[in-house]
Amino acid sequence: MDDLTETDCRMDDFYEAFEPQLNARLLTDGKRHRSRKGSLSVPELMTLVVLFHQIRYRQFKSFYLNPVGRYLRSEFPRLPTYQRCVDLLPRCAIALAALFEELTGKCSGVSIADSTPLSVCKNLRISRHRVFQGMAARGKSSTGWFFGFKLHLVINHLGELLGVKLTPGKVDDRKPLCDFADRLFGKRYADKGDIAQWLTPFLKDLGIDFVTKVRKNRKPVALDPFDQAMLRQRSLVETVIDELKNLCQIEHTRPRSPIHFAVNLLAGLIAYGLMPNKPRLPLQDFRRLSPSPKLIPN
Repeated sequence: MDDLTETDCRMDDFYEAFEPQLNARLLTDGKRHRSRKGSLSVPELMTLVVLFHQIRYRQFKSFYLNPVGRYLRSEFPRLPTYQRCVDLLPRCAIALAALFEELTGKCSGVSIADSTPLSVCKNLRISRHRVFQGMAARGKSSTGWFFGFKLHLVINHLGELLGVKLTPGKVDDRKPLCDFADRLFGKRYADKGDIAQWLTPFLKDLGIDFVTKVRKNRKPVALDPFDQAMLRQRSLVETVIDELKNLCQIEHTRPRSPIHFAVNLLAGLIAYGLMPNKPRLPLQDFRRLSPSPKLIPN
């Protein structure tokens, strides 16, 4: 399997460089501890969870017992039982977070922001849900009420993730917009629901032009042709969210613990970051619309 070989090499190379940095920053209690290696190493665990999202399996148990358990024994000679593998998955959470940070793209001067709900259970089970008690919250999106989290994300025109933030479902979409400011410059396009009186001047002071459509009850604002074209193409971020949810499976309503939820989310984001063909915008076609075409990246 080409995906397996490429992913396995990527994880091994990354963790070989990352492990010394991690060990140098770990806190110690002054006691000696055994450092026995598990039946699956951290790079192997990372390979399994990322590969699960890459080959589009819906259930990790089916993926682990069928293609991995039947056909990949030679690649994973010390493969443990499914339950033991699930118990080992939290060991790779920190490494997955570091790898995702490495895979984030660079701002090109054009960025698009949005958010999407991540439900952790069906609405009928909200009253008896215990896994995320005190962390998840009820929220409302354009499709209705949900119980879980919101994933706030910013992408560039190449479809690359510039940053993500996870918040409880009740958090206002406008609050996390400032958290990505240190990674961005140029123009930032968002939904008209993100309009706030304080937000535009705040981002302007940081060198970011905040551009949205105008609400019906507001006075019209003149926009240059490039901004108008980009606002019409803001659906690019919806396409990215659709691929994250329906191809990379970042959302499911059966997490057994918060750490397993985080591992699944990070692995899905990494699988998207490793995709060779992401949705993108041909900004070279928009250059003729701008009064300053040299400021628009290729």
